[in-house]
Amino acid sequence: MIYLYAFAAVLLIVAILAAIYRPFGDYMAWVFASPKNLALERWFYRLVGIDPDKEQPWRSYLRGVLAFSLAGLLLLYGMQRLQQYLPWSLDMGSVSPFLAFNTATSFVSNTDWQSYSPDVTMGYAVQLAGLCVQNFVSAAVGMVVAIALVRGFAWRKRRAIGNFWVDLTRCLWRILLPISFAGALLLMALGVIQNFNGFVDISTIAGGSQSIPGGPVASQEIIKMLGTNGGGFFNVNSAHPFENPNLWTNLIEIIAMLAIPVCLTRTFGRMVGDLRQGYALVAAMSVLWVMSLVLLVSFESFSPHATTQLAGAAMEGKETRFGIVWSSLFGGTATGTSTGAANSMYDSYTALGGMMLMLNMMFGEVSPGGVGGGLYSILVMAIVTVFIAGLLVGRTPEYLGKKVGPRQMKLASLYFLVTPIIVLAGTALSLAIPAVRNSVEQTSLLNSGSHGFSELVYAFTSAANNNGSAFAGLTADTPWMNTALAVAILLGRFIPMVLVLALAGSLAQQDKVPTTSGTLKTHRSLFVFLLVFVIIIISALTFFPTLALGPLAEGLVA
Repeated sequence: MIYLYAFAAVLLIVAILAAIYRPFGDYMAWVFASPKNLALERWFYRLVGIDPDKEQPWRSYLRGVLAFSLAGLLLLYGMQRLQQYLPWSLDMGSVSPFLAFNTATSFVSNTDWQSYSPDVTMGYAVQLAGLCVQNFVSAAVGMVVAIALVRGFAWRKRRAIGNFWVDLTRCLWRILLPISFAGALLLMALGVIQNFNGFVDISTIAGGSQSIPGGPVASQEIIKMLGTNGGGFFNVNSAHPFENPNLWTNLIEIIAMLAIPVCLTRTFGRMVGDLRQGYALVAAMSVLWVMSLVLLVSFESFSPHATTQLAGAAMEGKETRFGIVWSSLFGGTATGTSTGAANSMYDSYTALGGMMLMLNMMFGEVSPGGVGGGLYSILVMAIVTVFIAGLLVGRTPEYLGKKVGPRQMKLASLYFLVTPIIVLAGTALSLAIPAVRNSVEQTSLLNSGSHGFSELVYAFTSAANNNGSAFAGLTADTPWMNTALAVAILLGRFIPMVLVLALAGSLAQQDKVPTTSGTLKTHRSLFVFLLVFVIIIISALTFFPTLALGPLAEGLVA
């Protein structure tokens, strides 16, 4: 019965995504390819001194990405440190230096890792002008980097890959802002709160008192999902009834997480002139997403524990209004994208269920990945796949008419090595340095043994993949964890972007080679199978020893 329910839920989501896939994907392709600028955009370009007709080589494009992100980081750090002087601070004081640094890097990088309780740490000024703004611009940065890589495949013999400032402006004004405005109104109509009431004290029926929080939640909730950010307005994130009150809002939030990553594959196909290529990528993403969901629902539904069997499923840490299927679907989607939101407590999942959440991130978040990040990650994996296929048949590998030579493979290889190195190095340093290990064991880890190890691995996996979710048993608001995770977040965000833009530049300079009878057909099912296989094998070989020490050991013992 539970599989029928899960099948029906997946079918509903797939039907909605299928309905928006073509119009939304084509619209985004028009946004980034249109030669015309809107009047509001032209006014903005004149105001800041940007020439919208000047295209940039990849190094200039990268400088724009880094400079814009650095400015956002410094501004958000300063806002937190000076919070007590801002309006609508709700009498909340300055955020500590380590926590402010962690939070600034987290939101600027589209990670939204939160080492704090938002509703008792951040006032409305920081939430709106700081965190919510970064939800928009960090998502836009990820999208435009993906578009730059798409241009690398689509353009011929050109040194440029676009204009960062034009791409960013269009992404914000034409895609993220209008959809978020409409989405916030819809969430408000369905019960998500939107006010500036602060904390309201009420008397309970038992004669006691309770402080009820308010806030501009709906406006932040929609971009939190649409931009695959994930940072909640309240401590329990989307398990809070003010953020996610019912199954309808739950469905909308899942669709919002998937909409841009899925539809960007259509944008890719449209911009490279072959829609079948986009269908192949979305097919590979869908296979990974469905496989993960089936395993996750199974592990959460059929645990061998007696208490779980009596309850009918592993309901600890899950909202009864969502149950196993909608909790698993939300969690699998949030970790398969770079959202990191939660409508249940991931630390309470079964050992193998928690492992699936980790694996979604360890795959490189290509199922379907974050806004922009999912597309450029799977394109890098596609390059690796055609290279391996070329070796098998003894042909020079090529993808979409662009040769995959030594430079391209070096960049692609470095790309998928970056995240594992960050995850394993961060975990190892936290356990190998005696003073740090003692601090982590005494102040950060709620659990010992395999589960405590899983909590630590999950944290660095989430940070390096810019996901932001966590096993709640980890206390991360310590100097070491705040600093180490912030470094992992920055490296995991910007090193891959450097490699992707360098790859885009090298591809854009090439001419296209003609298709021959020996060319690998990258729009067919064989290529989809090879792509999924390569993604699984690379992740499995890299992370299997770590998983064996954590969730696998815990699950087998249980």
